[in-house]
Amino acid sequence: MTLVVVPVRYPPSSHSAATLREAVRVAEERDADLTVLHVDLYQNPGGVSRSDLKRAVESHVGKLDRARYVVRRGFLVEETILEEIVAEEADVVVIGSKQAGRWRRMVQKLLSDPDIESFLRSELDSTVITVARDGATESGDAETGAPFPDDGDD
Repeated sequence: MTLVVVPVRYPPSSHSAATLREAVRVAEERDADLTVLHVDLYQNPGGVSRSDLKRAVESHVGKLDRARYVVRRGFLVEETILEEIVAEEADVVVIGSKQAGRWRRMVQKLLSDPDIESFLRSELDSTVITVARDGATESGDAETGAPFPDDGDD
């Protein structure tokens, strides 16, 4: 079974909502299950429950039949997201461009060329789709890193 993972903030920002809509579209197109992930930071009290996350997400995209809502606690958002993606063996990861930027800065500390999309594709063996605030997307194949051809669907 194909799995799409989408990390989001709580409450979802407008950018998170655009990322969620794209993740739902991809999951439906691929007949996939969807994991909606939120990372609660240990250093910020007042945790988010799964039901809080579910209500907030459904207020933006409607009821989702094949969705799983996951709230993980961690010190670093990016690391916790990566751990979840690897543990779930995600086939597709849909991230906001802001999240890609944060990962880029994290990887930059380790590597001289912080191309996060290529790094994620090579390390996770997943398709990575990056969503801009306006909903525009970039995607690539996990194995080649090459962009997918535009199929004309918007």
